Amino acid sequence: MSDPTQPVIGAIGHFDLTVDDAPAIRDFYASVVGWDYESMPVDDYEDYVLKSPTTGDWLGGVCHRRGQNSSLPRQWLMYVNVADLAASTARVRKLGGKVLHESGPGEDGSGYAVIEDPAGAVLALMKPGVS
Repeated sequence: MSDPTQPVIGAIGHFDLTVDDAPAIRDFYASVVGWDYESMPVDDYEDYVLKSPTTGDWLGGVCHRRGQNSSLPRQWLMYVNVADLAASTARVRKLGGKVLHESGPGEDGSGYAVIEDPAGAVLALMKPGVS
């Protein structure tokens, strides 16, 4: 039986949308979908965590397209959990894909990479941090 406190490798971890005007788009989706949100401090600005209005569970985020996110595409980006980010990005390159963006490792060992598969589709791989 798996440990429910640990991320499931291969599962979708979350979704993020990175845009130039995060507050406006946050409000758009809060109105259209009904998501709640809370601020998440990042450097000298805030990104936003989207939450379920019924359970309060974290669903994803709306982020500013600046700093380390400045090169991310303006689209909903699905993050899939991987066990070894370096090994996964090496396989992406070996199998004809591209690594479009890589984050440095976080203090907790987390990191992510935005990849493009050989057909041109974009996805993010995420190494969850150790809690």
